[in-house]
Amino acid sequence: MKLNPIIQNVTDKIQKRSEVSRESYINRMNAARKDGPKRAHLTCGNQAHAYAPVVEDQERLIEGIGGNIGIINAYNDMLSAHQPFQKYPDIIKKVARLSGGTAQVAAGVPSMCDGITQGQTGMELSLFSRDAIAMSAAIGLSHNVFDTTIYLGVCDKIVPGMVISAATFGHLPAIFLPAGPMPTGQSNDEKAKIRQDFAEGKADRSDLMASEMASYHGPGTCTFYGTANTNQMLMEFMGLHLPGSSFVNPDTPLRNALTEFGTSHALSISDLSSNYIPVFNILDEKAYVNGIIGLMATGGSTNLLIHLIAMARASGVLLDWSDFAEISKVIPLLARVYPNGLADVNHFHAAGGLGLVISELLSANLLHNDTQTIMGKGLEKYTKDPKLIDGKLDWYSGVTNSLNSKIISNISKPFQNSGGLADLNGNLGSAVMKISAVAEERRKITAPVRVFNNQKSVIDAFRNGEFTNDVIIAVRYQGPRANGMPELHNLTPSLSVLQNRGLKVALITDGRMSGASGKVPAAIHMSPEALDGGPISYLKDGDIITVDAVEGIISVDNEKIFDRKVTHPDLSDNDFGVGRELFDIFRKNSGPAKSGASVFNF
Repeated sequence: MKLNPIIQNVTDKIQKRSEVSRESYINRMNAARKDGPKRAHLTCGNQAHAYAPVVEDQERLIEGIGGNIGIINAYNDMLSAHQPFQKYPDIIKKVARLSGGTAQVAAGVPSMCDGITQGQTGMELSLFSRDAIAMSAAIGLSHNVFDTTIYLGVCDKIVPGMVISAATFGHLPAIFLPAGPMPTGQSNDEKAKIRQDFAEGKADRSDLMASEMASYHGPGTCTFYGTANTNQMLMEFMGLHLPGSSFVNPDTPLRNALTEFGTSHALSISDLSSNYIPVFNILDEKAYVNGIIGLMATGGSTNLLIHLIAMARASGVLLDWSDFAEISKVIPLLARVYPNGLADVNHFHAAGGLGLVISELLSANLLHNDTQTIMGKGLEKYTKDPKLIDGKLDWYSGVTNSLNSKIISNISKPFQNSGGLADLNGNLGSAVMKISAVAEERRKITAPVRVFNNQKSVIDAFRNGEFTNDVIIAVRYQGPRANGMPELHNLTPSLSVLQNRGLKVALITDGRMSGASGKVPAAIHMSPEALDGGPISYLKDGDIITVDAVEGIISVDNEKIFDRKVTHPDLSDNDFGVGRELFDIFRKNSGPAKSGASVFNF
């Protein structure tokens, strides 16, 4: 049977739109392949510097008889998801030797935890860390002594930054090896309840701390379906992970076996083999469409509406928010994982996981099944489950029916008929909304606006009891050029309380809300941003606004507001402290959210 016609039409439009940029990109990658990577082109002095630290591997490197893996490692022990990567380089080097090759850590890249910086000044560096990570990885790979690569990263900006780097060095193969989620702790529903109780003064800080520690209690990815776990989903849907590897817990025999297999496989697909699979053959228009489909079918993080666009541009592929909106209309929501449900990713994985979701979508002709992956042609390979039987890793047929229909549904009876994201447009510009957890009756609201220039002012107004009627809360000057576009996740408990009191409430902002966007309708990533003269900068308290995720509208009812003179607030405090002064060049040169909020000119 043929691919769904709307999916095919969107793919065709992307290919047409990307025709010139994609051809230029492929030409650059073919030229890079022709020029290298061959260590023999280096001078003897160049090579000596590259091989000096790895005494055990020097002879093999000098002879060039085996592939050399460049490891890009985002390890630190400030991120629970990345702490397991401390051990990975030694495992990779050992397996590479046994496979006849070598491995070197090409670069350690910065990796910040949004959970630590959430609501703090440091969050203003978060989005830009993605581009800094891509640049850091490029510095490591610029030594040009590698035949293939392994990327060790999981969390919010780290994987997108690594994909941008992998695409830039697209003549090299790349395998992304995750660390997996931490085991299930306190339920997400109980965690959310205690956060709301704290916001209302019904719980004290000791109650809140105990709850948070019960939720985030050990190594591994946070277990809710936020940006980090959405990244892992994308890497499977786009063919850069090993099948079924995203949500295997850290420090388990299966996790270790997958890391070992990934190492030997990275060598087997280098240009030194007969099975050469470079990244630029994987990251094409169809792969990005598959990624968008996965995002919709699982109700993933809104951050990926920015990151996917930036990642694609690094591959010569030009995505637009309209592509997401069109795909969303035909992709059913098949997963309910917190904040879109009560389950966490461990429950999701046990119920059938990504393999089952991919199988359901393929059965309905809603995915490209002819894409190139690190495992060869065809996404059908990603319907299989990895198993370690008698010490041997192999892939076996996955489940064909959900083991918990409250977590994973099927094509014939989805949780909702359209995907988890909506594209909004109107006289207030453009925005996006994650609707997978928003009740249908809350997806349209017309109400007076209260305007704020930072999230602290919103929380103060909430604590002062200022919200007593239906309201749309506008938080502006939160875009990439104003302050780096921080997530405004700290608003969630207060807005949830207002909604639970029976008020109709929505948020509109040129900032981000992250993968934790939940039950409160939030029109985010508004473009143009306020500092660039975006329409949100004209708003005043009391203006009547409509936010309609059903019809895709975001508008103010009185266009005379645009006759007002706009005076931007003093934002000089955003320029200094916690390293922000070093990122001034990013703020001044960032593109809009609609084009990926990147400093790169792809």
